[in-house]
Amino acid sequence: MNVTGAHATVRTYLKVALVLTGVTILEVGSIYIRQLTPIIVPLLLAMSAAKFALVVLFFMHLRYESRVLTLLFCGPLLLATGIMIALMTLTGAFLVFGR
Repeated sequence: MNVTGAHATVRTYLKVALVLTGVTILEVGSIYIRQLTPIIVPLLLAMSAAKFALVVLFFMHLRYESRVLTLLFCGPLLLATGIMIALMTLTGAFLVFGR
């Protein structure tokens, strides 16, 4: 249900922008931490999905629309991520630096 006048304030958008900046810094920084190599691909996928959700929900104003539109965007993302993880597992693509 669309509620007129219930959109976020500028302060909310600035908070979301700061969270997106922080997640981006974590993404870039995690590449350089050698101990994370066994889980780097799923970790980056999770952070990317979180950033996608924030951008879609706030900057595309999907948070203020009906749940059907949210499922229309996030449903295919979950499906594509599951297929991508399955294919990467099948081909051994998670082995970033080999065995």
